[in-house]
Amino acid sequence: MSELKTTKNDASVEAFLNSVEDETKREDSFKILKLMKKVTKEEPTMWGSSIVGFGSYTYRYSSGKENEWFLTGFSPRKRNLTLYIMDGFESYDSLLGELGKHTTGKSCLYIKQVEDIDMKVLEKIVRDSVDHMEKSSL
Repeated sequence: MSELKTTKNDASVEAFLNSVEDETKREDSFKILKLMKKVTKEEPTMWGSSIVGFGSYTYRYSSGKENEWFLTGFSPRKRNLTLYIMDGFESYDSLLGELGKHTTGKSCLYIKQVEDIDMKVLEKIVRDSVDHMEKSSL
């Protein structure tokens, strides 16, 4: 198995977010940053060149190999803001119904812009996911 390219590093989160060309996406990124900081009570860290992560846990593969990964995070991608909800979405059906415009992947929540969603619902999803990840990694 090859080494992960997305690892925690010392790059500046603020410089990265300030480099986002789309003004709305840049402003929305700072709103998500504030929300995740509030929920996790952690300072943000760059993971790779384009993911802002908060906290960390050790992910164990079935092979026994271990990697460090963030508890939650986000990335201002070209098409969407991608939020990483590491425990997936199986237990969030009712909350996702209240969230507003979004799509999901396995552990990714995609939103076009913050004004399309209910930030209180997003905060609850992030908080519940972080709580679950912290408990399951003990």
